[in-house]
Amino acid sequence: MAYCRARDFLFCDLCGTLLSLESYKYTKCQLCNSKRKLKEIAGKETSYTVTAEDIRRELRIEPFVKVDGISTDEGQVQRSTVNQACPKCANPQLEYHTKQLRSADEGQTVFYECRKCGHKYNENS
Repeated sequence: MAYCRARDFLFCDLCGTLLSLESYKYTKCQLCNSKRKLKEIAGKETSYTVTAEDIRRELRIEPFVKVDGISTDEGQVQRSTVNQACPKCANPQLEYHTKQLRSADEGQTVFYECRKCGHKYNENS
């Protein structure tokens, strides 16, 4: 309840509509035309968070794109090759790509895949 009262200055006391700033002296309700002096709300702060999911939902964007049977939210995965032997079949080259799965202050995860046998594994760097 305290959460609601802390933010009630954003809304009209009469009808509950979100107030808009009409001038530097007052706010005005667009529905019932009631006014509130800005002195009443001066110094009060509010904040909100918009997530990627909120934007996707609002724009009706699908959250994932199909890439070779793998769903990813970045789209096409760019793969490189490295001269490293496959632990399963000893093929001398592996394909790899990286992704940041953990927090930003930790290293990336490297995903390896053998072209020859299809063996997949990952390492945290």
